[in-house]
Parts: sequence; structure tokens; C-alpha cells
Amino acid sequence: MWNSSVVCLALLGVLGSVSGTTKLQERYSWRQLDFVFPNQQLKQQALASGDYVPTNGLPVGIERWENKLFVSVPRWKDGIPSTLNYIDMNQTPSGSPPLIPYPSWANNVAGDCQNGLSTVYRIKADKCGRLWVLDTGTVGIGNTTQQLCPYALNIFDLKTNTRLRRYELRAEDTNQNTFIANIAIDMGRSCEDTFAYMSDELGYGLIAYSFEKNKSWRFEHSFFFPDPLRGDFNVAGLNFQWGEEGIFGMSLSPLQSDGFRTMYFSPLASHREFMVSTQVLRDEEGAEESFHKFTYLKERGPNSHTTSRVMSETGLQLFNLIDQNAVGCWHSSLPYSPENHGIVDRDDVELVFPADVKIDAEENVWVISDRMPVFLIAELDYSDVNFRIFTAPLSTLVAGTVCDVRPSLRPGAIQSKFGGSDLATYPGTTLLPVGYTQPISYTPSSYAPTVAPVTKYTAAPAYDHPTSHMYTTQEYPTTAKAYHFNKYHNVEYQSHGNGQADYHFGHGGHYHDHDHAHDYGHDHGYYGGGQRRHWGAGAKKPEAWKQQLY
Repeated sequence: MWNSSVVCLALLGVLGSVSGTTKLQERYSWRQLDFVFPNQQLKQQALASGDYVPTNGLPVGIERWENKLFVSVPRWKDGIPSTLNYIDMNQTPSGSPPLIPYPSWANNVAGDCQNGLSTVYRIKADKCGRLWVLDTGTVGIGNTTQQLCPYALNIFDLKTNTRLRRYELRAEDTNQNTFIANIAIDMGRSCEDTFAYMSDELGYGLIAYSFEKNKSWRFEHSFFFPDPLRGDFNVAGLNFQWGEEGIFGMSLSPLQSDGFRTMYFSPLASHREFMVSTQVLRDEEGAEESFHKFTYLKERGPNSHTTSRVMSETGLQLFNLIDQNAVGCWHSSLPYSPENHGIVDRDDVELVFPADVKIDAEENVWVISDRMPVFLIAELDYSDVNFRIFTAPLSTLVAGTVCDVRPSLRPGAIQSKFGGSDLATYPGTTLLPVGYTQPISYTPSSYAPTVAPVTKYTAAPAYDHPTSHMYTTQEYPTTAKAYHFNKYHNVEYQSHGNGQADYHFGHGGHYHDHDHAHDYGHDHGYYGGGQRRHWGAGAKKPEAWKQQLY
């Protein structure tokens, strides 16, 4: 068994090499995260109480909208004062800025199910000025994990910084293994005609939500399962196994001539890409008869696990390559095969675990790297820079790669999907109409904030199994002590259909109902200013310093 000194030496060998991104430009960086507190006194009180522990935060998701750059920080450990945050890029164009809670401190209280956010991973802003945020309702890591609230989709108006809607996923949308960290937004012909798709990584499903209907439904398919041959990972000199991780990364093509998009997706423990039309996903009635409407593509090649992907309005997909400390690309006018995949940037120091990749409205690319496996498996060196956010124009990143299909830059290249006639000769190609430039008007309606009906929950049991991302404590004979999430422990689950559930543990088993959205209760409390607060079962009430924020 490796001891900690061997792991540290391996990490030093990887992270200590001389390197640097060539196209991506570092915009922000941190040794450890800081937050904008109302005043220094409250910050000191949070530090003293343990509500703020600077070395416990890990940024995992980003999104850019106008002057705001959003950063999500899951509450895997104690001391994370806010899970959804942003940087005001006008005030702080670069450097190591403290994060500002969004939309407020009051909306970032863990366990305040109706008003707060417990843990947020991926976030998405749309063209109607809305921010889509899925709250998993969890806090903790390892044997400290608690499910405080049900899964809830929160939609914010970015112009007014107020919440438009909170929608709790239905009982039928989840199962006993559910863990959802990713979200994709499909905008149709109007702001009302918008769908959210949420990938259930450990429950092996895909949930669709209609904004217009304020309703959700679930798809299940064997393509959502992990590949048993692709569960071994190597990142930053660390070897670990995430063999049970199913559907995770998703990207959506531009609107096609039929008025729908193509969703591309893959399980985390897989090298293969899959696809389905959003016409299928938007059809609630056809969910159970959709099996043959999903399509598989080729594998990306060796060491090509990916957790994040995004596609531009011209059909250019970017995706992180976590084994390679790189960001890859593919143009959807080309067949999906390794020879048509490129690397837009790579770095064995600065891009260790590029956790999220986004393209903003101005065609700028944003990438965050956070050394996640080192944070989970070993220990970060907080005298070094650990978290970085990069940016670059999309055109700069793909220039000279196989993904740049403009013939003027790459002789002999296939023409762009918007201007070529050679595309039909390539099987497996996603075709968009030539010259398809029909404008779509996204004029926000006068939204009336809505909240879906609230299900009453029974009190949750004590949890001793992780429900958050990528960790249980496990001893491996050839590696250091590691977090390796979602190890199954022979749990039998039975629902009574009345909002209650029994959990029967097999030999040596632990509870592992990952973020299930219909089995959790909440206590009732009141907090400041006469405003009623609802606290999830087992939730930690805000410390004294937070009472001054309401």
C-alpha cells in the first residue's frame, strides 16, 4: 500500500513540472477560496465558529453572464458559507477576488429548503436572462453527508436577481441511487419554450423539465450506464476507480431545420459518445417507447473520460479531458471519431482536472481547473495556486486544429456545415441546414414567480454514506486512502407510496439513497425579521454571525 509520503512525491513530480497553457489565458486564481462578508467582524465570527474554513472549499462549476462570472462551491465539508457565488468582473477584472454570494447570503443557507441552496454544482444562464440552478439538497462528505432537502430546480431572473421559480423533482424522477450534478438548457422558439435536462449519474436516468408546463419526466436507457472496461482513472499521478459513474456530460447542438436540437452525452466511466434528438426528450408521452431513438457513436480514444462539454452556435463542441489535463474539441460537421478530435490546450500543472468548460454569448471560452482528485484523495498544497479560471476566444482556441473546418485556415479541410455540400458523404454526421440563420426572438415574458407544490417529507434517517460527488472512504492495496464515490453496500429499498420509505441494510451495508427527492422531512423554524424558514431534517441552524444578514 502506498503511504502518504509516496503520494506527495508523486504529486510533486506531476504538479511541480514547468509548464503553462498556450492559448487559454489565466484570468483568476486562488490558493484557497475567500468570500465577501458584509464586514470584517462577521467574517471573524464565521472563522471562529467554523462556518467558514478557507481550506475546505473547492470550486467546481462556472458560468458567465454579462459582468457576472458565477462560481459554484459544493458543501462537501464544513465551513462553506455560500454554495452559489459570482465575481463582478467590472470591479475585479483579474486576480484572486473573494466570491460574492448569489443572489444573497439569505439564499445560501444550507437546509433552508424553501429559500436557500444547500449544494450547487453545474449552472447555466440562458438567452432570456435566467440562471438555472439545480440544488442537490446535500451537505457533507463521506460519513458526514446529510440529505437536508429534496432536489429542486431554481430559476433566477438575472436582471432583478430574484428567484422566478423553484421546482422540486417528483418522486418518479429519481430512484434510490440518484445523484444529479449536471444540467443542460434547451431553448426553443421563445422563453416559455425552454426545457432543462438533468443527468442522473448514479441512478442512470435523464430527467426532462418543461418550463412552460412546469412539469418533469424521466427517461431510462442502457446508454446511461457506465462501461465496465472504462472505470480506471489516472489524474495528477493518482490512480483511482470511478467505475459506477453513468451519464454525466451533456451538450446541445444548434437548432436544426426540424426545430429541434441534438443532445450529445456520455457516461463518466466511458469513452463513447451517444446522441438523441430533443424531439424525443420533449415528448413526455413517448418516454417509455424511446429506446430505439437513441444512437451511439464511436469512442473518443484512450484516456478520454469527460465530465463537461458545451457546443457553440456553429456546432463546435468543447469537452474536458480529465485524464489528459486538457480541453478537447470536435466539429459536428465531421464524423465522430478520434482522428476528428483535437486538443485546444493542455497543461500538466495549470489544467489539472479542468472541471467545467463554458462558451459565453460573445463566443469566449471559460475553463475552471481545481485539482479535484488531489483535494479528495490526497491533500492540496495551500501555499501553491490550486484553482484557476481561464478564458480565450473560441476562434483562437480552435485555430490550426482539426476542429477548425474553415478551408482558408486548413488546406483540404471539409467545409463548414453552414456552407459545404460534402457533408452527406460522412456517416454519423449531424447535419444542420445550409445557411440556416433564421433569427429567434427571446423576449422574456413578465414572469410571475412560481413555486411548485411542496411535498410533505418524513424525517430522514441518519446518513453514513456519501451522497455527494466522487467519494467514499476506501482502502486500496496499491494507492493511498481515497474517496471513491458511490460504492454500493447491498441496500434494499422499499417505498410505501405515501411519502415514506424503508431502508434495509445488508451485511456491512450503509444507507445510500443519493439525493432522493421524496423521502426527506424538514423541521420548521423561524429566522430573523419575522420571515419563516423551513429547515431540513438534521440541518445545522445558522450561527449567530449569520443572523445579522437577514
